[in-house]
Amino acid sequence: MIESITAGYLTTPVATIILMMIGLYGVMTKTNLIHQIISINIISTAIVLYFTSLGHVPGGEAPLMPSPEAVDPLPSTLMLTTLVIDVAVTSFALALIILIMRGDEK
Repeated sequence: MIESITAGYLTTPVATIILMMIGLYGVMTKTNLIHQIISINIISTAIVLYFTSLGHVPGGEAPLMPSPEAVDPLPSTLMLTTLVIDVAVTSFALALIILIMRGDEK
């Protein structure tokens, strides 16, 4: 269904570039710290999308048995680790923002 909406022009590299540009725009133009953290998360999502798509093989199978058409599991595994680290960094950054805002009130 998505192919009929986008007419086949929204491929994974194009979606990655669009997400990366949205994130860079947010980082460069927003002065609110929370908006900047969200923009950094959008950039991280674009990177995860790109590297996960590198491991995709059209018509590929799960790499349970050796076959020439197996999907490479390494990019997906590394990007899962990246997502976990992103959640930890985001929570740490938001905690720092809360401490900064509390310090301004005193």
